[in-house]
Amino acid sequence: MDHSEGGSSLIRLPVLFPYAGRDYVGAMRFFARFSPIAALADLRAFFAARKRHELWFFACSAALTAGIILALIKDASEFKRPYTPNIIYVEQWPASRTDDEIRAQQKIDQAKKHAELARIEALKKKRQASFKKVDDALKQWGI
Repeated sequence: MDHSEGGSSLIRLPVLFPYAGRDYVGAMRFFARFSPIAALADLRAFFAARKRHELWFFACSAALTAGIILALIKDASEFKRPYTPNIIYVEQWPASRTDDEIRAQQKIDQAKKHAELARIEALKKKRQASFKKVDDALKQWGI
């Protein structure tokens, strides 16, 4: 570069940040350039360019996604139930009780245990019957 011409010897660099010294936050706002009407028009044009089967796949995928989100919301709302502690009390026995008293108490406890097991077994049978009813209905439909 010739300095004899009286020109400036400074090299002009490209502007890296055009908003230096000015309010650049206003220039970075996203919604300043966003128009809901234009967005809806763009969405309508996008769906108009799709074929019919693509719209059905979109509807199915949107319904499936909404169903999963609703199930997760419903599941999360069940955690709001208050905690109720399950307290189990233990019986205290005197060290001076006889073997006959111990055997008598064991017979009473064994009878309670058999009654509880019979109740649980009856509930299992009832639940199995309800599942069998559903299974028979599905078999009738060929599933």
